[in-house]
Amino acid sequence: MQRVRRAPDLGALRYRLLSGVAAVAWTCLAGSALAQVAPAAGGTTGVGADGLTPDAVYIEADSTVRNGDVITADSAGADRVLARFRNATLRAGTVSYDLGLGIASANRQVEFSDPAGNVVFASHLELDADLKAGAAVDFATRFSNGASLMAATAVRRSENVNQLNYALFTPCPICDAEGNPKVPSIAIQAETVVQDEDLRAVLYRNAVFQVGGVPVFYLPAFAHPDPTVERASGFLVPTPSYDEGRGVSLEIPYLRVISPSEDWLFSPQFNTDVAPLMNLQWRRRFVDGTVVARGGYTYDRSFGDFDLDNDGDAESNVKYGDRTSRSYFLGHGRFDPQGPWRWGFTIERVSDKTLFDRYDIRDPYQDNGLYYGDQRRLISQLYAERQTARSYLSVAAFGLQSLRVTRFDAVTPALNEFEADGALPVVGPLVEARWEPAGPVLGGRLRLRGSAVALFRGDYVGGPVLRPAIIPAVASAGLPGVDSRRISGQAEWRRTLISPLGVRWEPFADVRADLYSVEDLPPLPGVEEGIISRGRAMAGLDINYPLFRRMGPEADLILEPMLQLSASTASDLDPRIPVEDSQTLELDESSLFRTDRFPGYDQYEGGFRVSLGTRATLRWAGGRQASLFIGRSYRSQAEPAFLTPAPDMPGRLYDPTGLASRTSDWVVQGSFSPSDRIRGWGHATLDDSGEVRRAETALDGRWGRRNLATVSYIIDRSNPVAGPLNRNYEFVQFSGQQFVYGNWGVTVSGIADLERDIITRSEVALLFDDDCFRFEIGFRRDNTRVRPTGPSEGVFVRLNLATFGGTGY
Repeated sequence: MQRVRRAPDLGALRYRLLSGVAAVAWTCLAGSALAQVAPAAGGTTGVGADGLTPDAVYIEADSTVRNGDVITADSAGADRVLARFRNATLRAGTVSYDLGLGIASANRQVEFSDPAGNVVFASHLELDADLKAGAAVDFATRFSNGASLMAATAVRRSENVNQLNYALFTPCPICDAEGNPKVPSIAIQAETVVQDEDLRAVLYRNAVFQVGGVPVFYLPAFAHPDPTVERASGFLVPTPSYDEGRGVSLEIPYLRVISPSEDWLFSPQFNTDVAPLMNLQWRRRFVDGTVVARGGYTYDRSFGDFDLDNDGDAESNVKYGDRTSRSYFLGHGRFDPQGPWRWGFTIERVSDKTLFDRYDIRDPYQDNGLYYGDQRRLISQLYAERQTARSYLSVAAFGLQSLRVTRFDAVTPALNEFEADGALPVVGPLVEARWEPAGPVLGGRLRLRGSAVALFRGDYVGGPVLRPAIIPAVASAGLPGVDSRRISGQAEWRRTLISPLGVRWEPFADVRADLYSVEDLPPLPGVEEGIISRGRAMAGLDINYPLFRRMGPEADLILEPMLQLSASTASDLDPRIPVEDSQTLELDESSLFRTDRFPGYDQYEGGFRVSLGTRATLRWAGGRQASLFIGRSYRSQAEPAFLTPAPDMPGRLYDPTGLASRTSDWVVQGSFSPSDRIRGWGHATLDDSGEVRRAETALDGRWGRRNLATVSYIIDRSNPVAGPLNRNYEFVQFSGQQFVYGNWGVTVSGIADLERDIITRSEVALLFDDDCFRFEIGFRRDNTRVRPTGPSEGVFVRLNLATFGGTGY
């Protein structure tokens, strides 16, 4: 077939076979390159991008002949006539124009490009003077997304309706890498194809779906949106699934487009063993923002594995309790008008803590606002931000709903105990602000920060929120949750100096003051509620000395020793101050040299501190490199306030941060990329005995054109006390695909919980993928502890078609 010279724009389905061509007078000319400019009617003198006036035509041909009103231009052999007019280009073996009838026609290897860049090919092409009717024989075009459309004949019946007869449409390549014809993997063959630009749809009659050239499915009528349409009403690809609790499920999404800025998505989930679940989504885009509201509803009893006989064995796939309404709502909006202010909100709630798991709700935990609820926590928030080049201000209020499990039942996941919502604080408001002056201060950068927050907690929570000295030794049932309010101000100054030898010196100073108000503390002797104030002043110096050495003609070694010296007033960690925003600390290369290594304000370090580290980086040709960092810090005094009670033994304290003793954990971090096909990285913290406290590593590799694999490992051994509440973990995750023969291959993925010696999730599937059609059929097992229906296993099918989408939306 004729090779496409230029990929058309997606709007190419508007088959304007000679759009923009006006009736012009051609003069009989002969020669190898001829041009004729006809006078513009009405005195039009505008010149287009091609240098021609609107009624001018440039012709390049071997010969031109005029016979009465018919002008014919012809080129012999492999040469073709070239005609340019109104920024359009026509190439053909022969081009003729009837001045009396206003009909233009072209024959032999016709190629027409309109001003928009759309290209069509034909063996014969013609249209009338009004350009509202036209015809083509052996019509073919290709879209910018790789799809192709061919027909025996094409007729433009009006300005908005095109009809193709005996047509074939395929989203797949029709030529191999060498340009030879190939049978497309997926194609639709139809007796008639009509494109209605008013409806913005492509309509098929007697459509036959082909896979590898073999007919597999027939429909007397079929339609899909015009490829120029971003969204159009209609059914999307259904999503089949299987779960031992629900049985076989089929989700059938239907998209209803209200306007270019608004649509609805109706997606009912039909199940063989339980009542259907109706999913609904509404999206609306405004001039300066977007709102998305998503929800689901069903009316049924709960279902899963339950120990109904109290014999220690779970009965499978049983339903219990009374029928009731069960639902979820996930909504968010974000508005960014002109100016420095923007604002938004999220509303996230669910009636049952396991509803997302029971019905396999798609991607319920999303980051759509200023703050993120984290995995298995929903957040409802209202926030506003103001940002300029030198200042930032945010004001927010939010509440959380937890779906996390606090105690896993030994018999069945359906009896797991979940975290109470009252154990999580309601935040209102939380204010964060910073400001920097326009110019340097004392030759350096000055940054002022401010923060204020009010936290209200309904249920009593001990460690790690309350410090050990405030936690009662006896049962705490019935105690109220601790409420707190805080106002903080901070000024930070830093200056960068580089010596003639290349040593980087960064002196810094930091001053901070906090004011707390705490209520509802446990009734312990000597513990009084009230106003708590504290302050801190710090000064220090960062030193960095990069050393560079050429290791060969294509290799470099960079050695970067780093040192931080800091002196601060003694830390004032009043035991009455709850630890709300500093519970988690990831000690790594970047946080090791921060002035405040704890996130938030509730925890901070004091005294004299020295941090040391070295990074070595080897770089060689082809973008390959390897890097290794080793470091730790030393403090003048230990800080026992960083210790927290072990969940399974509250009388025993442990150090989850690695900063409680005078010496911190060792930080080891590295990455390597020996080729563009292999990449890996790792991070670990080790205590003084060399035991790993936390570690994470990953390796990505690919070979051939499409074979790839990823393996990652993560471990946490910070809690030394074993028990049901111990949060230590150890996981290995793997995924990969390997093509065995042509486009056929296998995919494997899984997550192994080494702490419990169980594979929590696993999949293995047979794969076919030719870059336009991907099909997977395989076996899947889900054995996570949160699933109320227990382990789920069965066959799954995934299908993705180029242009038409896949089993998801």
